[in-house]
Amino acid sequence: MATQKVVGCLGGGQLGRMLAESANKRNIPIVFLDSPNAPAKQITANSAHEHVDGSFKDAKAIEQLASKVDILTVEIEHVDTEILERLESEGKVKVEPSWRTLRVVQDKYAQKEHLREAGVGVVDGIALEKGTVEELWQVVARLGGFPVMLKSRREAYDGRGNFKIKSENDFGPALEALGGKGKGGVLYVERWAAFRMELAVMVVKTKDGGLAYPTTETIHTSESICKLTYTPARGISAKLAKQAQELAKKAVKSLWGKGVFGVEMFLLQDGSLVINEIAPRPHNSGHYTIEACHVSQYDSHLSAILDEPLPQECLEMRVPAAIMLNVLGGETKDSHMIVKRKAAALFGPIGFHDYGKGDARKGRKMGHITVTATSMAKAEALVQPLIEFVDSGNDESSSPSSAPAAALTDSSAQPLVALVMGSDSDLPHLLPGITLLETLGISYTTRVTSAHRTPEAMAEYAQSAEAEGIEVLIAAAGGAAHLPGMVASHTLLPVIGVPIKPRLGDGFDSIVSMTNMPAGVPVATVGLNNSVNAALLAARQLARKDEGIRERLRAWIENNKQTVLKKDAKLHEMGAMKYAEDVLGVKK
Repeated sequence: MATQKVVGCLGGGQLGRMLAESANKRNIPIVFLDSPNAPAKQITANSAHEHVDGSFKDAKAIEQLASKVDILTVEIEHVDTEILERLESEGKVKVEPSWRTLRVVQDKYAQKEHLREAGVGVVDGIALEKGTVEELWQVVARLGGFPVMLKSRREAYDGRGNFKIKSENDFGPALEALGGKGKGGVLYVERWAAFRMELAVMVVKTKDGGLAYPTTETIHTSESICKLTYTPARGISAKLAKQAQELAKKAVKSLWGKGVFGVEMFLLQDGSLVINEIAPRPHNSGHYTIEACHVSQYDSHLSAILDEPLPQECLEMRVPAAIMLNVLGGETKDSHMIVKRKAAALFGPIGFHDYGKGDARKGRKMGHITVTATSMAKAEALVQPLIEFVDSGNDESSSPSSAPAAALTDSSAQPLVALVMGSDSDLPHLLPGITLLETLGISYTTRVTSAHRTPEAMAEYAQSAEAEGIEVLIAAAGGAAHLPGMVASHTLLPVIGVPIKPRLGDGFDSIVSMTNMPAGVPVATVGLNNSVNAALLAARQLARKDEGIRERLRAWIENNKQTVLKKDAKLHEMGAMKYAEDVLGVKK
């Protein structure tokens, strides 16, 4: 009988720990190179194959690990590929995925160039050769203007190494923050990707080809750390989900070696898909596969690198819906344990994964929990109390509420919605919508700018709004009502028009003016004076990528539903005549 091959892994963090759990279950010997008591080493005690203590970037330590194993794989791509190339060329160990892939993927700009050459859609980017403010000016102009993303080429993950540049005032701070001032080959600039949603697909590359897990929707914190995943992805068609899988497989096919690859991508506003980046290993967005799929991403990775059979059916979901919540470190050392206790109280022991990292640090990944259900709506209802508990700061005395947020928006928050009006006399008509934005916890700003009296100022504001972080514009105007259309002609942001009833006339001309826009300059127009619908439309737009807004909007809608049901019950109980007199104040 053939001897079981020994697997070695560079890195023993949470991904290594879950890889070890899969290996243990299948009696596959696995050895890790990482610091003593790393999460993966805590659950693997191979007396015949002792772990190696040291850095997964240290050549000597890697060589020591290679001497103990048959196959080397990684849980982190930031390793020394020179030693891996030498060890494999000398026949001392097999590296999966290939060191060639690791080398390309380590440099995010080189990764994008590789994918572009392979015919895979990516966001346009330009490398900085000097790292100067003058060069940034030139690159921004070539990419079409602000905003842009300045990114580190190496060692960037979980939002680290990214800096959004909104104007020339950000040039100096961005270069300083990312350590690329006056240096070439360190940073690159990407065109701003105005995405509708972030998606991810886990691809398994085997000796026979590529297989894909279902398309997943990912939600990130403001620090760009993955917070939630929804599988299957919500709000997209089966056709688009399939396109995402095929794009991910095409991207991975261009790389070398076998194993699991996490492919992150953007769904743009025009419905197209572009790759953001690829991780040549198990990935955060694939954690859900442990509970939700027939075979987890970790089992698939082992099967792929060991050349074991792996039918596509194994990657399908065995439940209709799954939501994964990352548990990040909070303000206190035991913040993750508080969440763990809350999860146990809500669900019982149904899959909280504790990474064994000891004390929590703010933003550090300490564990995750996956909730599965017979529908996405049921999964959302199950996990929502835990999301609210986490968002409340882990206050164990807090009780989640289904009511919408009532507190006013923090005035220091970055405005997401701009309400512009041709005259301050329009403000009273916008107040109901503003009140709703505050109820939903959506930050906003208000401006007075006239399409006729201050056209230059109006155009300048519309052109700069996106760079300032605005995501939706609401424009109110009466009479000729040109403001929404003129604003829309100077921005790529969605513009929602609110026709205002003027002092003279019934407001019909305002409605017609907004709805009769020429082809190519759209304005979404609501009813006369109906700023509430404008605010709701803006909220729905923002809710596509903001989980907090989505949940508050859902709660607000549910509250409306309950209000109507209560009125119906009261009307039925009192009868029409008494209800009209007592409740509506209509006299007989």
